[in-house]
Amino acid sequence: MTIKLTTLKQSLNAAYRLVKPQRSAIDKFKDGLNTLLQRIDVEESEENVKIHLMDFLKNTWYSPDYLIATKGRTDFVIHTGKDAKLPAGVLCEVKRPANKADMVTKNDLNKKAMHELVLYFLRERITGKNIDIRHLVITNIYEWFIFDGAVFERLFAKDSNLVKQYNEWQIGQKITSNTDLFYKEIVKPFIASIEDEVAFTWFDIREFEKPLKNDIKSDDNKLISLYKIFSPTHLLNLPFTNDSNTLDKGFYSELLHLIGLEEEKEGSKKLIRRKKENKRDPGSLLENTITILEVEDTLHKVRDINNYGETKEERLFSIALELCITWINRILFLKLLEAQLIKYHKGDRSFKFLNYTKIPHYDELYKLFFQVLAKKENERIAAVKTKFANIPYLNSSLFEISELEDQTIRINSLDDTLELNLIAGTVLKDKKNKPIAVKLNSLQYLFEFLEAYDFASEGSEEIQEESKTLINASVLGLIFEKINGYKDGSFFTPGFITMYMCRQAIRQAVLQKFKEEYKWDCSSIEELEGIM
Repeated sequence: MTIKLTTLKQSLNAAYRLVKPQRSAIDKFKDGLNTLLQRIDVEESEENVKIHLMDFLKNTWYSPDYLIATKGRTDFVIHTGKDAKLPAGVLCEVKRPANKADMVTKNDLNKKAMHELVLYFLRERITGKNIDIRHLVITNIYEWFIFDGAVFERLFAKDSNLVKQYNEWQIGQKITSNTDLFYKEIVKPFIASIEDEVAFTWFDIREFEKPLKNDIKSDDNKLISLYKIFSPTHLLNLPFTNDSNTLDKGFYSELLHLIGLEEEKEGSKKLIRRKKENKRDPGSLLENTITILEVEDTLHKVRDINNYGETKEERLFSIALELCITWINRILFLKLLEAQLIKYHKGDRSFKFLNYTKIPHYDELYKLFFQVLAKKENERIAAVKTKFANIPYLNSSLFEISELEDQTIRINSLDDTLELNLIAGTVLKDKKNKPIAVKLNSLQYLFEFLEAYDFASEGSEEIQEESKTLINASVLGLIFEKINGYKDGSFFTPGFITMYMCRQAIRQAVLQKFKEEYKWDCSSIEELEGIM
């Protein structure tokens, strides 16, 4: 047998690793695990250890949605739901810490603990016809050995000779039906004969003693993988919300409200439309824009005006919507930028710039777009240099005045005195879970709405200190595909595709530069690495 140890991070679903746990969840987990370790007496019985472990799992993760209980002679199982009639998804074998003779080790799995776990598995899988076994666990509280159900399926359930011997032993066709015979005469020699690779997750909780015992919040990041390995998401292989692929309905609905749009079902399709006349609010971005377009009588300046509709109302809506999408695009991009600046500067809140205190008027937003982000630092006027000192220059067409803006209006033309009613179910709630106000200034509403979400990007394992839903660039891509994709044929490209495209482009650029600079004859990055 070849043993392959898998680390906690390697064992977790790559996408699940990107999900930030809430601070409250980590604190609960940390308290629960410390309580478990304090209650363990190494000389106590196996039953005592088992009860404390079950309590820890129930209180930290599983109750009331997933039943944890003994089943037959299995030490305990985690069911796939709250009902004992539902199949067991996780089988657990527990040894007391002092029982080293029966406990498996990293180098030797052929011990009684493994023999017992194999028997539990065969009873569930062969006799019980359970096809829902996701993981199998051996632990003495400190050391943990976690096996994927597929590994046991391949090694044991698919071996016809072992299954035959198990069935014969079960119905009394061996010399005795005593479990010792099964362990010593059937399973032990079978495991000794295994030539395949056996992979499993191994960890020792004592290695996490420092972050478990201290109160340094930054140290708690070291507990994230441990926290997730015990979760039903991992042990029961549950689906989870992956923000990179999932539209946040609350964010989407309130953003539409702020713009002045609504989603309606037409047949089997959902279409984005201007709100019906009796629901329109002059304070929404769209209605504000339409009003100013009419007041300034700008439609005649628009080239290719027929592309925006046949009637004046259609043209006003289409032009206003395109302008609103341009402005919201910029604002959401800046929210992502702000989050990254704060993250890069280790939480320094002085890098926050997209808020009503700093930008109380659309004029200030206009300056931010075109006098700050579109200008190099040495080209900026003194007033904006001081106010927006921490904001970098972005060499991006996003912050160039668009052709439609040039022909009609820019964001500083909007009325910044208008108010907007908060949507029912708004994210802006007080401590009593009630809306913070009936209405707010429209620009203030937009900024406070955005501030209620976490725009920090995924990719690093850290704790989400605030109870905010993550909104990343991928989610925004999905939202804008829904808003204007049906009109212009644009579609959101998932992150894994853009990541691949970017990686390939960068690899080729690096390769080409090295070939030109050093005259090296190589056709791939791998060859380049060999030369270096």
